[in-house]
Amino acid sequence: MNKTNQQFALVTGGTSGIGYELVKLLANDGYNIVIVARTESDLQRVSNEISQKYGVTVRSIAKDLFDRENAFALYNELVTENIQIDILINDAGHGAYGEFIDTDIRKELSIIDLNISSLVVLTKLFLKDMVARDNGKIMNLSSIASKAPGPWQSVYHGTKAFVQSFTEAVRSEIKDTGVTITALLPGATDTDFFRKADMLESKIVQEGKLYSAEDVAKDGYKALMNGDDMIVSGAMNKVQVAMANVTPDAKLADKMKKQQEPVTQRK
Repeated sequence: MNKTNQQFALVTGGTSGIGYELVKLLANDGYNIVIVARTESDLQRVSNEISQKYGVTVRSIAKDLFDRENAFALYNELVTENIQIDILINDAGHGAYGEFIDTDIRKELSIIDLNISSLVVLTKLFLKDMVARDNGKIMNLSSIASKAPGPWQSVYHGTKAFVQSFTEAVRSEIKDTGVTITALLPGATDTDFFRKADMLESKIVQEGKLYSAEDVAKDGYKALMNGDDMIVSGAMNKVQVAMANVTPDAKLADKMKKQQEPVTQRK
């Protein structure tokens, strides 16, 4: 794709991790970028880097999508500025680590708003515009967590199960249009997610293999551009999803509990 491309791609959570790597891939293909995150300093840093390195227009918007009303405000702001979004990537997400009876319910409700509510709002509003034009692409960040119950991360796994089911359902509804919607399912990835989720002592972080955010983004980007329905990133993650499809949920939950418990919990 040449650098005269005038299309815009919107990436939530685009200042770090998988979202940041996706921003670079989009900019390298000449897409102008709308990058959304909570922290103004991070937005400014990434905005300057991307615009200087790739020569594309970058519009950075500070919005806290833990508040679902900010998703509506984001859409309205872009409409007011006459910025048409041709690609939407719902990357922003958060987790909370711990046994459900001990974790903070207010924090978990805000995570549900970020991982589910804001994602649904943005998908609906931009999808309606895309379908009206009969052109556009959406990618929702799901997870292999969507395929198994997740003790120690019960709410996070639950939100990703929603995202996966929701994405597949909407894809079926719009399959006869010129719009595609893709689910990206990473496994444990080397990003800031685990620190933010207070999860650094978990067995999966201490002893497991973390995939490169760059590699995950490349897998997702290829699937997005191909209009694929979903992509599981990483060979071992593909095996894990395949096993999950034929394993009873109760056994999956017990297995996941062992993978995600703190290393100090082991006997």
